[in-house]
Amino acid sequence: MSDARIDALKRHCPRLGSEIPFNYCMMSGEDDGICWKILDCWWEIFDVESYLQANMPVAAFEQLMKTADKPKNKIASILEIIEKAKKAKGENTP
Repeated sequence: MSDARIDALKRHCPRLGSEIPFNYCMMSGEDDGICWKILDCWWEIFDVESYLQANMPVAAFEQLMKTADKPKNKIASILEIIEKAKKAKGENTP
């Protein structure tokens, strides 16, 4: 499957509650990085682990694998989404 076709794949996001494309998951995590739930969400649709391993620096992929083993709790995840939304609007909080 080509990168363009993978980027265009869509599925329901359990964090946002709406349908989103795969390429959003590649930039919706901390510091505009990969979402920590990417493996959980996409494994049934295509071999996301192999795709990420082939398309990420080794250290970043290893860090993602460590993070995937330790998911954030709901509150931390919601707070992260709120902070990201505030930053997008230009309302940085102290």
